Amino acid sequence: MFSRGQFVDGGDGREMGSKRQRLPDLSPSFYSGSPGSGSSLMYNASPYTYIGQPPPFPVVRLRGLPFDCSESDVTEFFHGLNIVDVLFVHKNGRFSGEAYCVLGYPLQVEFALRKNRQNMGRRYIEVFRSKRQEYYRAVANEVSEGKSSPPRRSVPRARSYDDGKNDAEREHTGVLRLRGLPFSAGKDDVLDFFNDFELSEDSVHIPLNSDGRPTGEAFVEFASAEDSKAAMVKDRMTLGSRYIELFPSSVEELDEAVSSGR
Repeated sequence: MFSRGQFVDGGDGREMGSKRQRLPDLSPSFYSGSPGSGSSLMYNASPYTYIGQPPPFPVVRLRGLPFDCSESDVTEFFHGLNIVDVLFVHKNGRFSGEAYCVLGYPLQVEFALRKNRQNMGRRYIEVFRSKRQEYYRAVANEVSEGKSSPPRRSVPRARSYDDGKNDAEREHTGVLRLRGLPFSAGKDDVLDFFNDFELSEDSVHIPLNSDGRPTGEAFVEFASAEDSKAAMVKDRMTLGSRYIELFPSSVEELDEAVSSGR
């Protein structure tokens, strides 16, 4: 069982307990060349660096992005790192050239920072440390921007990126929302993740954004509220190389998420 912990910046998290032993060794340890040389990432560092102390929320801020930048461009820029989410920042309805990137592990932040002032196309990109609160504030601003102009990417409602405190207090209805799924994950992967519960493919819903691509989220309908509550034991366990966050949800949120990508 996981034991409750806290991220350094105050966000709700879990300590890396016995079940984290399933984590693959995906934490990059060094560049084979000097930063800025375009060298590839090497992997041999342990992901257990933060055992015994609260891990920071793994997010960095990028500045100077091309105005036609896409999520795949950011993923390629951080080639070798586990990308959980990319949030493009807008001001007055226009892309600002900034973005937030959430990584799979806290240790990967250090190696993302080594990409500072490396090029994406003809532009060099600045990479800064960031905090969970700054990321959530940016998400809230994007939701506000989206009310008056089309967003650059599909941004869920603010509650979808809640700090976890309100979600944890919500009543279970039999529906869970999953966040942080690999974009390649399908229904079978979600069913395997919840292999201790009796679920069918019809119980799993994977919303798409306006471009027809997965959002990194999914909704699962359990047989009862008791089952969905019991399934919360899977919170922050890994699916592939990514840890999955679970939140109590509802049929209404499920329907809204699925219909918004159509």
